[in-house]
Amino acid sequence: MLQAGHYYTLSVGRISDHGLYLTDADGEEVLLPNRYVSLADKPGDTKEVFVYHDSEDRLVATTERPLATVGQAAFLKVVDKTIHGAFLGWGLSSRDIFLPNRNQQYRLEVGQSYVVYLYNDNVTGRVVATTKLNGFISNEGMALTPKQRVEILVARQTPVGYRVVIDDRHWGMIYSNQIFKPIAIGDRLTGYVRRITDDLRVDIGLQQEGYDEVKSSATTLLALVRDHGGYLPVGDRSTPEEVYRLTGMSKKVFKRSLGMLLKSGEAKLSQRGGIEATRNE
Repeated sequence: MLQAGHYYTLSVGRISDHGLYLTDADGEEVLLPNRYVSLADKPGDTKEVFVYHDSEDRLVATTERPLATVGQAAFLKVVDKTIHGAFLGWGLSSRDIFLPNRNQQYRLEVGQSYVVYLYNDNVTGRVVATTKLNGFISNEGMALTPKQRVEILVARQTPVGYRVVIDDRHWGMIYSNQIFKPIAIGDRLTGYVRRITDDLRVDIGLQQEGYDEVKSSATTLLALVRDHGGYLPVGDRSTPEEVYRLTGMSKKVFKRSLGMLLKSGEAKLSQRGGIEATRNE
């Protein structure tokens, strides 16, 4: 059964004056309007499409890709408001996503962006948004493990750091002392699970820990040196701010990475006070 808010790979069943009628394995049809159709399309072809409700409450397909699908958190801009709720830009040219008043945890302003979660309304089946994330994001029953790589959405700033949504399902926290580059609400980043507490709090870091972290950072550092003509004016005596400005790393990670490069012979300390690549490949 086709459901709004999801991608499907469907077959071209028939051609009409309005576009292509695409069918799933059960024979259910959905229209792909002419504006997404080419003269090369023919019955039997397959197309990947996104399905949503149009203004007349009919399921319709598009080849456009929205900013988020059902089951995902996203940072979306309010483009309009009515007495019934707000409309958010969704990345579809012909349709915005509705955020009903009942789903608004706080006052929304046109032109501002907010972190929301998308789901199918139980009554209408339409895709709607909510700012009440706790109804969909929880740390109960999670299967995360330390050092696991995850995708995060920065959701809210707190006095001690940033609260983040992990893999669209769980809550995590990046503490300020673990942040070595500018981040902002709405950023989608790759993170790493640093710790899971007994009460299911998840601490997230933006860099790998241990040997994998050093190896990856050493590769990045060597590439930076080579990209700068074989010399980078940063070293052990550089301030943490200078290290971050030139490498994007914390001073601790930089020193470990430099140590690995010196040990491998791929770089050396320069008499000018910086780092030199031993060979500029």
